[in-house]
Amino acid sequence: MKIYDKYIDEVTKIGRITILLGVMASLGPALLMTFYFGFNPGFAAIIAGAISQISVSGAFWFSEPISYYPIVGRAGLYMGFLSGNLVNMRIPAAISAQEASGCVSGTDEGSIMGTIGIGVSIWVGAFFLTLSIVAGEALLSAVPASFMTMLNLIIPALFGGVFTQFAMKSPKAAIFSMVVSFAMMKIVDLIPGKPAFLVTLVAVFSTIYYAKTLMTKEGEMATA
Repeated sequence: MKIYDKYIDEVTKIGRITILLGVMASLGPALLMTFYFGFNPGFAAIIAGAISQISVSGAFWFSEPISYYPIVGRAGLYMGFLSGNLVNMRIPAAISAQEASGCVSGTDEGSIMGTIGIGVSIWVGAFFLTLSIVAGEALLSAVPASFMTMLNLIIPALFGGVFTQFAMKSPKAAIFSMVVSFAMMKIVDLIPGKPAFLVTLVAVFSTIYYAKTLMTKEGEMATA
Protein backbone atom coordinates (compact mmCIF):
# COMPACT_ATOMS: atom_id res chain seq x y z
CA MET A 1 0.00 0.00 0.00
CA LYS A 2 1.29 3.45 -0.90
CA ILE A 3 1.99 5.93 1.88
CA TYR A 4 -0.68 8.26 0.52
CA ASP A 5 -3.30 5.48 0.53
CA LYS A 6 -2.43 4.65 4.14
CA TYR A 7 -2.68 8.33 4.98
CA ILE A 8 -6.15 8.55 3.38
CA ASP A 9 -7.33 5.46 5.28
CA GLU A 10 -6.27 7.02 8.59
CA VAL A 11 -7.83 10.35 7.60
CA THR A 12 -11.13 8.60 6.84
CA LYS A 13 -11.20 6.86 10.23
CA ILE A 14 -10.46 10.05 12.14
CA GLY A 15 -12.68 12.18 9.90
CA ARG A 16 -15.74 10.00 10.41
CA ILE A 17 -15.31 10.11 14.17
CA THR A 18 -14.80 13.89 14.31
CA ILE A 19 -17.74 14.57 11.98
CA LEU A 20 -20.02 12.39 14.12
CA LEU A 21 -18.81 14.21 17.23
CA GLY A 22 -19.52 17.50 15.45
CA VAL A 23 -23.04 16.36 14.61
CA MET A 24 -23.63 15.35 18.23
CA ALA A 25 -22.29 18.71 19.45
CA SER A 26 -24.53 20.57 17.00
CA LEU A 27 -27.65 18.65 18.03
CA GLY A 28 -26.71 18.61 21.73
CA PRO A 29 -28.29 21.95 22.76
CA ALA A 30 -31.56 21.19 20.93
CA LEU A 31 -31.77 17.69 22.41
CA LEU A 32 -30.97 19.05 25.86
CA MET A 33 -33.70 21.68 25.61
CA THR A 34 -36.19 19.09 24.37
CA PHE A 35 -35.60 16.09 26.62
CA TYR A 36 -34.17 17.68 29.77
CA PHE A 37 -35.86 21.07 30.03
CA GLY A 38 -39.01 20.08 28.13
CA PHE A 39 -39.01 22.97 25.67
CA ASN A 40 -40.11 21.90 22.20
CA PRO A 41 -41.72 23.91 19.37
CA GLY A 42 -43.61 20.84 18.17
CA PHE A 43 -43.10 18.31 15.42
CA ALA A 44 -44.87 20.42 12.79
CA ALA A 45 -42.64 23.44 13.48
CA ILE A 46 -39.51 21.27 13.31
CA ILE A 47 -40.54 19.80 9.95
CA ALA A 48 -41.42 23.26 8.61
CA GLY A 49 -38.05 24.62 9.70
CA ALA A 50 -36.22 21.64 8.21
CA ILE A 51 -37.98 22.07 4.85
CA SER A 52 -37.21 25.77 4.87
CA GLN A 53 -33.52 25.15 5.55
CA ILE A 54 -33.26 22.34 2.99
CA SER A 55 -34.77 24.58 0.33
CA VAL A 56 -32.00 27.11 0.95
CA SER A 57 -28.92 24.95 1.51
CA GLY A 58 -29.91 21.47 0.34
CA ALA A 59 -28.16 21.88 -3.00
CA PHE A 60 -24.87 22.60 -1.24
CA TRP A 61 -24.90 19.11 0.27
CA PHE A 62 -24.26 17.78 -3.24
CA SER A 63 -22.44 20.60 -5.02
CA GLU A 64 -19.87 21.57 -2.37
CA PRO A 65 -18.25 18.13 -1.75
CA ILE A 66 -18.04 17.49 -5.50
CA SER A 67 -16.69 20.92 -6.44
CA TYR A 68 -14.27 21.27 -3.51
CA TYR A 69 -12.86 17.74 -3.40
CA PRO A 70 -10.37 18.25 -6.27
CA ILE A 71 -8.98 21.29 -4.45
CA VAL A 72 -8.68 20.13 -0.84
CA GLY A 73 -8.97 16.35 -0.96
CA ARG A 74 -10.71 14.14 1.57
CA ALA A 75 -8.86 15.43 4.63
CA GLY A 76 -9.57 19.02 3.62
CA LEU A 77 -13.27 18.31 3.29
CA TYR A 78 -13.45 16.75 6.75
CA MET A 79 -11.59 19.68 8.30
CA GLY A 80 -13.44 22.31 6.30
CA PHE A 81 -16.95 21.04 6.99
CA LEU A 82 -16.17 20.60 10.67
CA SER A 83 -14.59 24.04 11.17
CA GLY A 84 -16.92 25.98 8.85
CA ASN A 85 -16.19 29.01 6.65
CA LEU A 86 -15.20 26.65 3.86
CA VAL A 87 -15.82 29.05 0.99
CA ASN A 88 -14.64 32.33 2.43
CA MET A 89 -11.61 31.06 4.39
CA ARG A 90 -10.61 27.42 3.86
CA ILE A 91 -10.74 27.24 0.06
CA PRO A 92 -8.71 30.46 -0.47
CA ALA A 93 -6.14 29.19 2.06
CA ALA A 94 -5.92 25.83 0.30
CA ILE A 95 -5.49 27.45 -3.11
CA SER A 96 -2.84 29.82 -1.78
CA ALA A 97 -0.90 26.88 -0.32
CA GLN A 98 -1.06 25.03 -3.64
CA GLU A 99 0.02 28.10 -5.60
CA ALA A 100 2.92 28.81 -3.23
CA SER A 101 4.15 25.20 -3.33
CA GLY A 102 3.65 24.75 -7.07
CA CYS A 103 1.45 21.69 -6.53
CA VAL A 104 -1.47 21.16 -8.90
CA SER A 105 -4.97 20.74 -7.51
CA GLY A 106 -6.47 17.33 -8.19
CA THR A 107 -3.20 15.51 -7.47
CA ASP A 108 -2.10 13.76 -4.27
CA GLU A 109 0.48 16.47 -3.62
CA GLY A 110 -2.07 19.20 -4.27
CA SER A 111 -4.53 17.62 -1.84
CA ILE A 112 -1.89 17.44 0.88
CA MET A 113 -0.87 21.07 0.38
CA GLY A 114 -4.54 22.08 0.38
CA THR A 115 -5.01 20.24 3.66
CA ILE A 116 -1.99 22.02 5.15
CA GLY A 117 -3.41 25.37 4.02
CA ILE A 118 -6.77 24.61 5.62
CA GLY A 119 -5.08 23.45 8.84
CA VAL A 120 -3.10 26.68 9.10
CA SER A 121 -6.21 28.77 8.39
CA ILE A 122 -8.09 26.97 11.18
CA TRP A 123 -5.38 27.74 13.74
CA VAL A 124 -5.04 31.33 12.56
CA GLY A 125 -8.82 31.74 12.59
CA ALA A 126 -9.06 30.28 16.09
CA PHE A 127 -6.37 32.70 17.31
CA PHE A 128 -8.02 35.80 15.89
CA LEU A 129 -11.48 34.60 16.95
CA THR A 130 -10.22 34.27 20.52
CA LEU A 131 -8.59 37.68 20.25
CA SER A 132 -11.78 39.26 18.94
CA ILE A 133 -13.83 37.68 21.74
CA VAL A 134 -11.45 38.97 24.40
CA ALA A 135 -10.79 42.45 22.99
CA GLY A 136 -13.30 42.69 20.15
CA GLU A 137 -15.59 45.31 21.64
CA ALA A 138 -12.74 47.66 22.53
CA LEU A 139 -11.16 47.29 19.08
CA LEU A 140 -14.40 47.71 17.14
CA SER A 141 -15.35 50.83 19.06
CA ALA A 142 -12.05 52.43 18.01
CA VAL A 143 -12.42 51.51 14.33
CA PRO A 144 -13.88 54.20 12.02
CA ALA A 145 -17.34 53.53 10.59
CA SER A 146 -15.96 53.75 7.04
CA PHE A 147 -13.57 50.89 7.79
CA MET A 148 -16.40 48.73 9.08
CA THR A 149 -18.29 49.40 5.85
CA MET A 150 -15.31 48.21 3.81
CA LEU A 151 -15.27 44.91 5.72
CA ASN A 152 -18.46 43.98 3.87
CA LEU A 153 -16.39 43.78 0.69
CA ILE A 154 -14.06 41.07 2.00
CA ILE A 155 -16.24 38.12 0.95
CA PRO A 156 -16.86 39.38 -2.64
CA ALA A 157 -13.12 40.10 -2.93
CA LEU A 158 -12.25 36.54 -1.82
CA PHE A 159 -14.76 35.04 -4.24
CA GLY A 160 -13.36 37.18 -7.05
CA GLY A 161 -9.79 36.17 -6.26
CA VAL A 162 -10.59 32.45 -6.17
CA PHE A 163 -12.61 32.69 -9.38
CA THR A 164 -9.79 34.54 -11.16
CA GLN A 165 -7.22 31.93 -10.19
CA PHE A 166 -9.29 29.19 -11.81
CA ALA A 167 -10.43 31.38 -14.71
CA MET A 168 -6.80 31.85 -15.75
CA LYS A 169 -6.45 28.08 -16.09
CA SER A 170 -9.60 27.67 -18.18
CA PRO A 171 -11.03 30.95 -19.54
CA LYS A 172 -13.70 29.17 -21.60
CA ALA A 173 -15.06 27.30 -18.59
CA ALA A 174 -14.98 30.52 -16.55
CA ILE A 175 -17.02 32.42 -19.14
CA PHE A 176 -19.45 29.51 -19.41
CA SER A 177 -19.96 29.43 -15.62
CA MET A 178 -20.60 33.18 -15.52
CA VAL A 179 -23.16 32.99 -18.32
CA VAL A 180 -24.98 30.05 -16.70
CA SER A 181 -24.96 31.72 -13.27
CA PHE A 182 -26.33 34.99 -14.67
CA ALA A 183 -29.03 33.17 -16.64
CA MET A 184 -30.03 31.09 -13.61
CA MET A 185 -30.29 34.18 -11.41
CA LYS A 186 -32.78 35.66 -13.87
CA ILE A 187 -34.70 32.38 -14.15
CA VAL A 188 -34.90 31.92 -10.37
CA ASP A 189 -36.41 35.39 -10.02
CA LEU A 190 -39.34 34.18 -12.13
CA ILE A 191 -39.96 31.04 -10.05
CA PRO A 192 -42.35 31.33 -7.07
CA GLY A 193 -40.41 31.30 -3.83
CA LYS A 194 -37.16 32.14 -5.65
CA PRO A 195 -35.25 28.89 -4.88
CA ALA A 196 -31.74 30.37 -4.88
CA PHE A 197 -30.10 26.95 -4.45
CA LEU A 198 -30.90 26.19 -8.10
CA VAL A 199 -28.32 28.78 -9.16
CA THR A 200 -25.51 26.91 -7.41
CA LEU A 201 -26.78 23.45 -8.35
CA VAL A 202 -27.14 24.14 -12.07
CA ALA A 203 -24.02 26.31 -12.36
CA VAL A 204 -21.72 23.81 -10.64
CA PHE A 205 -22.81 20.64 -12.42
CA SER A 206 -23.25 22.24 -15.85
CA THR A 207 -19.76 23.77 -15.61
CA ILE A 208 -18.29 20.43 -14.58
CA TYR A 209 -19.92 18.80 -17.62
CA TYR A 210 -18.77 21.61 -19.92
CA ALA A 211 -15.18 21.48 -18.60
CA LYS A 212 -15.06 17.71 -19.02
CA THR A 213 -16.38 18.00 -22.60
CA LEU A 214 -13.84 20.74 -23.30
CA MET A 215 -10.95 18.64 -21.98
CA THR A 216 -12.09 15.65 -24.05
CA LYS A 217 -12.19 17.73 -27.24
CA GLU A 218 -8.77 19.25 -26.54
CA GLY A 219 -7.36 15.79 -25.86
CA GLU A 220 -8.76 14.46 -29.15
CA MET A 221 -7.30 17.42 -31.04
CA ALA A 222 -3.90 16.89 -29.41
CA THR A 223 -3.80 13.21 -30.42
CA ALA A 224 -5.16 13.81 -33.93
